[in-house]
Amino acid sequence: MLISVHAFVSLDGVMQGPGGAEEDTSNGFTRGGWLVPHSGDGQLDAVDGWFRQADAFLLGRRTFEMMRGYWPQVTDPDNLVATALNTWPKYVASNTLADADAAWGDTTVLRGDVVAQVRRLSQQPGGELQVHGSWQLARTLHDAGLVDTYRLLQFPVVVGAGKRLFADGAAPASYRITDSSVVDGGAGAVGLTLRRTGFGATDVGEFVVRDGREAVA
Repeated sequence: MLISVHAFVSLDGVMQGPGGAEEDTSNGFTRGGWLVPHSGDGQLDAVDGWFRQADAFLLGRRTFEMMRGYWPQVTDPDNLVATALNTWPKYVASNTLADADAAWGDTTVLRGDVVAQVRRLSQQPGGELQVHGSWQLARTLHDAGLVDTYRLLQFPVVVGAGKRLFADGAAPASYRITDSSVVDGGAGAVGLTLRRTGFGATDVGEFVVRDGREAVA
């Protein structure tokens, strides 16, 4: 299965609490809701497009609990996101979540070495295993070289603080943009799909940067 990460990000790469002031206040974050002034129907269409390509979902505990508190209440059969989340296989990475607490359709709790377990899942046949939000999990998978594709909606706002998709110390990698679009006439967001082309090094001109040192390519 291909592993893909999906996120709303600001110009400075923040992905924490995009939809509301109380969505994620961890680490004292007080700037939630930063995408709301730039939201529009076109973004919903883009997100629907993400979910059409999913075969299963992989979530961190915080994101899982937030989604589980909302999406089971959405029963409209025409709501693609609700149908997908409520019925398709889900995996949640957590060492503290009990099986009973994870009861939400077809859900499996991944405990212990999440990288090894996700690597085994990636070797199974199927389409996409999608990560949505789940900042810490996304970073762990990135640093392990397990993320094949990123799909991002980037909004025209600098948040200035919060959890960033690629914070300092992230493993170097390179990507090819396979799709891009301006959503909502340029007032809302830019949609990007990026497919990984290399890991552990970044191409810079005629050099390849490895471990912070330049070497001739």
